[in-house]
Amino acid sequence: MNPDHSFFTISINQLTNHTELSVLFSGEGKPIPLHKMGPAVHDYYLIHTVLSGKGTFEIRERTYTCSAGDTFVIFPGELFTYTADADQPWHYAWVAFTGRAASTTLSAIGVTPEHPIISRNRIRSIRHFYRRIRSSFQQSEYAALEDLQGSGWLRLLLSELGQVNRNRLTVKPAHESDIQRQVGQAIRYLELQYTQLVSIDELAHMLGYHRTYLCKMFKKSTGLSPMQYLFKIRMERAQQLLATSMTIDQVASSVGFNDALYFSKQFRKWRGIAPSVYRKNYI
Repeated sequence: MNPDHSFFTISINQLTNHTELSVLFSGEGKPIPLHKMGPAVHDYYLIHTVLSGKGTFEIRERTYTCSAGDTFVIFPGELFTYTADADQPWHYAWVAFTGRAASTTLSAIGVTPEHPIISRNRIRSIRHFYRRIRSSFQQSEYAALEDLQGSGWLRLLLSELGQVNRNRLTVKPAHESDIQRQVGQAIRYLELQYTQLVSIDELAHMLGYHRTYLCKMFKKSTGLSPMQYLFKIRMERAQQLLATSMTIDQVASSVGFNDALYFSKQFRKWRGIAPSVYRKNYI
């Protein structure tokens, strides 16, 4: 038992080679009245969610009073202090994490040192995610698998926090029309599915538009029809792959052509020369 807490539990990630977003440790506890951490700095991100009671959190010379349902976030290199209330000391859950995507992920859900508090969280669901994070590091002899599972539950926790904090999230411009959004979805679909057999009829149906109308609006937005845009994506990607050691057959297959001869014919239409000549002359 931690002497500063009437209740304390913690789970630690044994993997030291951390990835894009990795949990370091996670716990839950109820500190004694006026229990204080800081002033101090950490070299990792640390999120606390208050489950009951209350306390104060200080960062960048601002003091926040936090109670049940509030979450506060500590940032690497930022001086902080947090203190349990004298009469109703808080009971909270926490998770520490690091990784290349940590800063951008928190920014994406509207959490920054200037805005380190997320209020009115749904305690029951939030507590569930913390418990699942902790249990990730108590089940397996394989640290890499535990790290994967823990980071997965961390992402779900951050998603839940983002839902509560959505008034701070970046939204699409209000002037963007429904068809503009759908054209954007169509573009994204083609950019991700260009290796597959793409049906514009099926794409239009998926987006809820008649093919003719979607094609008209797509061309108005991009200057190209959907098939022309798809062709452009494929040929630009083919040019990149021709700079590698891949065979022409492998390049063709990688950009959505099952027939290498047909791919070569289409590439010649695009560049005016065969893929083999392009590779020889331009790479």
